[in-house]
Amino acid sequence: QVQLVESGGGSVQAGGSLRLSCAASGDTYRYACMGWFRQAPGKEREGVAVIYTGVYTGGSTYYADSVKGRFTVSQDNGKNTVYLQMNSLLPEDTAMYYCAAARGRFCGSQFRASDFTYWGLGTQVTVSS
Repeated sequence: QVQLVESGGGSVQAGGSLRLSCAASGDTYRYACMGWFRQAPGKEREGVAVIYTGVYTGGSTYYADSVKGRFTVSQDNGKNTVYLQMNSLLPEDTAMYYCAAARGRFCGSQFRASDFTYWGLGTQVTVSS
């Protein structure tokens, strides 16, 4: 099993930045694909970014088109932590952000929430105009 705890959410004005953290524990070596998803009220959960944290070929990243060039996903293997740096935030980025873990083979450009096994409780991001 994998336990995930997100932190770093908050309220910012449009154009601002936030960095989310996801601390992972447990069988993390079995679930090498770490993802960020978000869900706004009344909308479906959507993928934001994923990073492959495998030992030998780790570091590959994929992003949703809506966040490319603004968000960056990274890892600190020593701390078993994945980050989501969010810059140039827009009001439409307002959502609950979730960290999730999946088997490594699910890390690709077409990542889907249904492929992720473990989820954190989420952290709220609110961007005001």
